[in-house]
Amino acid sequence: MKLHAGDSVVVISGKDKGKTGKILKVLGNGRLIVADINMRTKHIKSQPNRIGQIIRYEASLDASNVMILDPKTNKRSRIGFERDEKGGKKRIAKRSGEVVVAGKVPEKKEEEGKKEVKEAKEGKGEKVIKATKETKEGKKAERVDAPDKKAFWKGLGFGSEALEEDDLKEIPHMKEDHSVPDQGRTTDSFTHKRGG
Repeated sequence: MKLHAGDSVVVISGKDKGKTGKILKVLGNGRLIVADINMRTKHIKSQPNRIGQIIRYEASLDASNVMILDPKTNKRSRIGFERDEKGGKKRIAKRSGEVVVAGKVPEKKEEEGKKEVKEAKEGKGEKVIKATKETKEGKKAERVDAPDKKAFWKGLGFGSEALEEDDLKEIPHMKEDHSVPDQGRTTDSFTHKRGG
């Protein structure tokens, strides 16, 4: 394929016609993913172990729907190849004859936020991270990950954790013996006599 990850391209057909962006990934079947082009929305339902969320992501589009941006004129151009003096091939923009060099692949903004949350979890809750997300109305929604969440029932004083905590604490008035004296106990086996 003539296009590589990191190339600046312009969309020439479809709903995003005229928009420009960098290629994030080139798929093997003649399709590619361009940053902020062909955006899709996926709704994930909440489950007991995770919260529901709305994810926006770039869907793939066919390579024939984009053209490379000429580095000199900043207009769309076709790609050609030339041989250099060493015998290797290099890509050129046919509009200006300028050599096309693949740029750096841009990182996603969402991945940076996930890295911060991951670092906070590794730090055992020492930091509180505020993740902001812009909605369609332009307002920012904030989500705060609280450090070391503790279940509410652990503070009530029952369950195996509470018993373990009680065993660790030595209470002075509990050291004395509170067992039932022998006279109040019943025998383990009873003998019954029938008749007289």
